[in-house]
Amino acid sequence: MIRQPAVAGRFYPSDPRELTRELDAFISLAPVPQRVRARGCIVPHAGYMYSGHVAGAVYARMQLPAKFVILCPRHFPQGQPLAILSEGAWHTPLGDVKVDSELATDVKRACPLLREDSVAHRAEHSLEVQLPFLQRLAGDFQFVPIALGTDRFASLEDLGKALGEVLAARKDTVLVVASSDMNHYESDEITRRKDHRAITKILALDPRGLYDTVRTEGITMCGFGPAVTMLTAAKQLGATRAELVKYATSGDITGDRDEVVGYAGIIIH
Repeated sequence: MIRQPAVAGRFYPSDPRELTRELDAFISLAPVPQRVRARGCIVPHAGYMYSGHVAGAVYARMQLPAKFVILCPRHFPQGQPLAILSEGAWHTPLGDVKVDSELATDVKRACPLLREDSVAHRAEHSLEVQLPFLQRLAGDFQFVPIALGTDRFASLEDLGKALGEVLAARKDTVLVVASSDMNHYESDEITRRKDHRAITKILALDPRGLYDTVRTEGITMCGFGPAVTMLTAAKQLGATRAELVKYATSGDITGDRDEVVGYAGIIIH
């Protein structure tokens, strides 16, 4: 099965040459003295004109492996709450990216909560927009797509522990990517204040603290579930610190400070 792009031409260019030029511009905005190895990362998923510069800064900062697990939120109430695809490929304007069937099967075996489900992924943009960056920077790679539509901490933690267990047993490197924007549709001042509280928990490698802070403080971080799962897996893999690579809001691009979305790019070492 080939999963066709849902947001090419809207969130990012559908023309390969235009898309490549845009990706290269975002990547070149980030001066990188030395690329680092990472256990995981958090990257935004808005339209490239808004958050592409943050995503580009994160991906340009890391040594990218040939395998990824990409966790995204499920923005639409469709499909399973923990949805994985273990076969086929995803098409983008830059070509096809294969799903790593062997790794996906191992993850499904370790986490019985996961269900094979194409419906949850069909119209979801938050994973799709990551692939062109990886195609441009990592070249020939494979990945495991997982969409999360649950807000139950136990389920998010169970998946994180299962990922940590599976990846720890492998000889090759697999990067866990959590796709998330931060607070939505409040003023720039409020959004930055709320996002700081969430980012503080991420930098402390505290998945439970992030979960509780997002819920009690009313922070509309759409991918807090993927972030909780990624942090859980990264800690199990021996992560010791986190680095905020770049933070911005949509107001930095549009000039509208009354109603913004926050974007954080974070690497877990």
